[in-house]
Amino acid sequence: MGVILLVLLLALVLGGLGFAVHALWVIAVIVFAAWLIGFGIRRGEAAAGGGRRRWYGRW
Repeated sequence: MGVILLVLLLALVLGGLGFAVHALWVIAVIVFAAWLIGFGIRRGEAAAGGGRRRWYGRW
């Protein structure tokens, strides 16, 4: 009986770990996509003549 409970506990822990790792991969992909979009937007602003000057004011 103890061995069955131990195997069940091990299966629950490994299943939960697999879910957590999968969720972290999904979050990592979403953050990477947001970074790529932000990088593209920032690059477009720099090409249009904007860039960092508007953050620091006009000199």
